[in-house]
Amino acid sequence: MVNPLVPTTEDTLYSTGVIEEDFAFNDRVAEVFDDMLNRSIPYYRTVVDGMAQLLSCRLPAGSTIYDLGCATGTTLLELARRVPAMNFHYIGIDNAPAMLDKARKKSTMFGKTAVLDFQQDDITSCPLPAAAGIICNYTLQFLRPITRQSFVRRLYEALPAGGVLFLSEKTISHCSRLNRDFIEIYHAFKKQQGYSELEIAAKREALENILIPFSLQENIALLQDAGFEEIETFFKWFNFTSLVAIKRQ
Repeated sequence: MVNPLVPTTEDTLYSTGVIEEDFAFNDRVAEVFDDMLNRSIPYYRTVVDGMAQLLSCRLPAGSTIYDLGCATGTTLLELARRVPAMNFHYIGIDNAPAMLDKARKKSTMFGKTAVLDFQQDDITSCPLPAAAGIICNYTLQFLRPITRQSFVRRLYEALPAGGVLFLSEKTISHCSRLNRDFIEIYHAFKKQQGYSELEIAAKREALENILIPFSLQENIALLQDAGFEEIETFFKWFNFTSLVAIKRQ
C-alpha cells in the first residue's frame, strides 16, 4: 500500500533473529514502518478502498474522520487521495512522536496539510470533537484486553447518530485446527513478501505479549456491548478481519 513515489526503508529489524526488545513503535520501527505495513498486512489497500466507499455512502461531505493509532498516516493519506470530492477533514492521533513526524512529512510531500492534521495524544482518553467517523486499523489488538470494552464504548459515545466506526484486526479462530492453518497461510504470505523464516519467528516472539488478538466473535461482542446494533464484516482474509459499525439513527 506504500506509494511507489515515496522512498521507504526496507524492514530488516529481525533479519538476524536477535530480539533486542519487545516490539514498540519507536524510532527504529518508524523508519521501516511503511515497508513493514506493505509486507505484513494482507490486502491493506483493498480494506482502505472499502472504507473510502463506505464513508462516501454513509457520511455527508465535510465530515471529520479520526484515525486512532494512525502511525505514519498512510491510511488517511490514501483516503484523502481516494475521495477528494467529499472534502473530509482527517485527524490522525498517535502517541509515538517518530510515527507522527513521518506522517507530517508525508502529508507535506503530497500537499495534504489542508485536510490532514496529526496530533500526539493517548487514544484511550483524548477528546474526539465533531467525530463523524472513527478508524481503528490494527489498533485495538495492542490495547490491554481489560481496557478494550471501555475504549470501544467511548468511541460509540463520541459518535453522533449515523456515525461510522471501522475496526480492522488480526483475529484468532476458536477452531484450533483452522487457526493453525490460518497462521501457516499467513506465514506463507509473509515469505512471499521476502521475509525469512528467521525474521517471521523473531517478530512473532517480539509481539507475543504486545499484540493480543481477539476472535471475530469477541470483537463483535465488544461492539454490541458498547451500543452498536448495525455491525457487518466488510472484509476477511483468514486471520485478518475488517468490520464496520454504524450508530443507529
